[in-house]
Amino acid sequence: MYRVVIADDHGLYRRGLSLALKAELPELEIFEAGCFDAAATVLAQREIHLAILDLNMPGLFNQQVLGDVLSAYPDTRFAIVSGNDSRAEILKALSIGLHGYIVKSQTDQEVVSAVREILAGRIYVPALLSRPSGGSGSHAPQSARAWTQRRVGAASLSKLTSRQRDVLKLMAEGFSNKEIARDLDISEATTKIHAAAVMRELGVRNRTEAAVALQNWRSKYID
Repeated sequence: MYRVVIADDHGLYRRGLSLALKAELPELEIFEAGCFDAAATVLAQREIHLAILDLNMPGLFNQQVLGDVLSAYPDTRFAIVSGNDSRAEILKALSIGLHGYIVKSQTDQEVVSAVREILAGRIYVPALLSRPSGGSGSHAPQSARAWTQRRVGAASLSKLTSRQRDVLKLMAEGFSNKEIARDLDISEATTKIHAAAVMRELGVRNRTEAAVALQNWRSKYID
């Protein structure tokens, strides 16, 4: 059973999305929130696997607020839902560390697929993001993995704190959370938060991909 909170101040869309997901994914337990404060209350009171947040909900969309929420709930996956399908807005949201971006004009089936992807541990990028912008000439669908690979680089790694870089180095060497905690003299819970933040910032799904990203970066920028 997955617990999902849908937070949108437009009741009609919120209820419609809830019904569409329940029809196709009966294993979901869905909570609705009409404002950001209500969503925060749900997150604080229950273990939530996925939070779907309206991009334009009052008090929500600025990088500081989203960053604080992501840090506070490292085991929860977060997706934005918005009527804005601009490429710049989608990339901006994903660059903060969100796990997906759903456009309100997408079909029910597309949204259901998006939720499945995110709950499976992948980053969901809407297909419309692959639209050419400025004559790229490519019409091939853009996968989340391809977007992630392009994103990992000096800019992503430079956003990590010194402690997160220490954690990443030990992750890449195959250390467990318990071993990292002992080596850095921090708690195992703190280690998990740092590890989740590292993977979120790099846009990778697991420790193996994080290690590969670090190795690729070293080869490109250091060797």
